[in-house]
Amino acid sequence: MKKLALLMLEIKAIMGNSAVVLTMFAGVIFYSFLYPLPYANQTPREQNISIVNLDKSQASYQLERMVDATPQITVVQRDYSIKAAEEALLTHRNNGISGISGILVIPEHFYKDLLLGKSPVLAYAGDASFFLVYGTIIEGLANAGSTLAAKTKVSHLLTQGLPVDYAGDHVSSVKLNMKPTFNPGMGYIHYVVPAVFVLILQQTLAMAAGLMGGTQKSGHGYWRQYSSGQVFAVRSITLVGIYVFLSLYYFGVGFEMYGINRLADIPTMLAILMPFLLSTCFIGIWLGAILPRRELVTFVVLISSMPLIFSAGVIWPLEIIPSPIIWLSSLFPSTPAIQAFVAANQMGATLYQIMDKLLLLWGLTFLWGVVAFISFKRSNESD
Repeated sequence: MKKLALLMLEIKAIMGNSAVVLTMFAGVIFYSFLYPLPYANQTPREQNISIVNLDKSQASYQLERMVDATPQITVVQRDYSIKAAEEALLTHRNNGISGISGILVIPEHFYKDLLLGKSPVLAYAGDASFFLVYGTIIEGLANAGSTLAAKTKVSHLLTQGLPVDYAGDHVSSVKLNMKPTFNPGMGYIHYVVPAVFVLILQQTLAMAAGLMGGTQKSGHGYWRQYSSGQVFAVRSITLVGIYVFLSLYYFGVGFEMYGINRLADIPTMLAILMPFLLSTCFIGIWLGAILPRRELVTFVVLISSMPLIFSAGVIWPLEIIPSPIIWLSSLFPSTPAIQAFVAANQMGATLYQIMDKLLLLWGLTFLWGVVAFISFKRSNESD
């Protein structure tokens, strides 16, 4: 009965703490809508460019029309000099509101080089600081250029008396049959959002647990009337229990809203979820115990978000991350949890295939559990 009474007191304390409630419920739900919003269209389309046509031949105007017809690009203006186009691009770069995102330069003698069988060089300039925009424009220009090149080559083969079917089949020695795996839409929602959802769960849970500890560092409430072990255990069970339901919201409703793959079964998801939430909760309890003010918990957790997401091996490949950074990031449950969740849920990996991540998560659960309990006991029993 004493444990049940402690559980009710803990739930009452959590629900009565506005900072904790705002972090857990409002934060998780708010970010489930806010973060994927910029990637709602998956990939950018209709990027504005300017064309500088120095050739002014029929073939160059045909290339202009083909570029404008691609789904990636919209030709919004034509400049008569490279300098004028550069000024338009720089104006867009500086104000970031309207204008063009790239320039295509069709060189002089473009049509002449085509007739002579030479390979004319198309020049492109763009703002490469926006990878998605830059890559989209390059893709559109490459598609238009390769299509015109194929048409020209077919025409040459036909003038040599070759059949149309033969010319069409031999326009290129290499044929691509691209089939995207695990990300059929080639968009950022399938690529980034599953990993970031895991990080959001970790950061908000750590903040909630830390804020609870920070709030109760002073005073003589119920947490002083029970043993540190009892309060530690009940708090961990309560917060993890709440976050099991919040996690189901992310991996269920959240994934359904954005059409994200869900290949893992429920036992596999729970097998990853439990050590992940437990170790995360222990980190939050540890932060609440060692930091002098509860506001510092939010600060510490927030500044760690960017390093953790970029060192998890999903957004930035592990192969090009220095080994010391990988070892350091592996001390936090988000790193193996992101890798395990993405592998199981988006790529269909089995428990056996992610067993190394599960063992690491349980190891972190034990490590952070010991550290958190020692720190919590010292803080809770101090006057």
